[in-house]
Amino acid sequence: MYSRRRHDLSETSSEVPNVYEYLDFRRYLGDWFASKKQRNPKFSYRMFARMAGQKSPSLLHPVVRGDRNLTAATTEAFVRAMKLSVPDAAFFGLLVQLGQATTDTERNDAWERIAATRRFREARLVEGAGFAYLSHWYYPAIRELAHRDDFRADPAWIASTLRPRITAAKATRALRELMAMRLLVEHEGRVRPAEASVVTPHEVAGLAVHNYHAGMLARAREAIDAFDPEERHFGGLTVAVPADLVPRLKEELVAFQERVLNLCDSASGASDQVYQVNLHLFPLSAPRES
Repeated sequence: MYSRRRHDLSETSSEVPNVYEYLDFRRYLGDWFASKKQRNPKFSYRMFARMAGQKSPSLLHPVVRGDRNLTAATTEAFVRAMKLSVPDAAFFGLLVQLGQATTDTERNDAWERIAATRRFREARLVEGAGFAYLSHWYYPAIRELAHRDDFRADPAWIASTLRPRITAAKATRALRELMAMRLLVEHEGRVRPAEASVVTPHEVAGLAVHNYHAGMLARAREAIDAFDPEERHFGGLTVAVPADLVPRLKEELVAFQERVLNLCDSASGASDQVYQVNLHLFPLSAPRES
């Protein structure tokens, strides 16, 4: 479970926050202003607007509150007022893109560029790897594959064993990050799965979960043609239900998922293959008008 860093803005601290420790540009702006106010009690929103060359004296406050977005021009003005270096300004611009993206494609594009920034990786390596774990279907698949007695921490072997196959380069990166997160560990000369939590920044946790399900749904579509009926199972129900039954149906699906996990965990035989189990419940119509 992800726990956000607390930034020390007490009376004993006057440091300007490190932009690379943030994923929420509004929180960064708020903490930056608080640090300036702490060092100079006379510092105000009006002073900031003047430094940014903006007419509105209260421009910063509604942006921090989330009531107003930044444009390309105001982003540049804010960067100038905060006196950010060129690399820091570029990173801040990526945070703005992430925070103001309107589609998952835009959010993923911004995240990939953020995660590729060296100073961000140094500050939040494990968290970035946690996002990758949920956003690439083969990360959890490789972790489960490591339960097999014949598992080899060899990218070429992993790449050829997974279905669908992946490249050796993808397997190499996945192995490296799974080891960094301690989801895979070396024990007595062999690589094995370990109990550990996947740490994902809360600002992109929802996007990571979206990517996970999208990836697994894509694998499910492929499996209809890729595997014989003896190797797969697809079932579905189309039913009309009262709205107040939906929470109970969700509880039943969660309970079933727990039973499946317990059944797999308690199996006495050696693991032979990695399977994906999807449980879906979603509407096919608009609700009845009240």
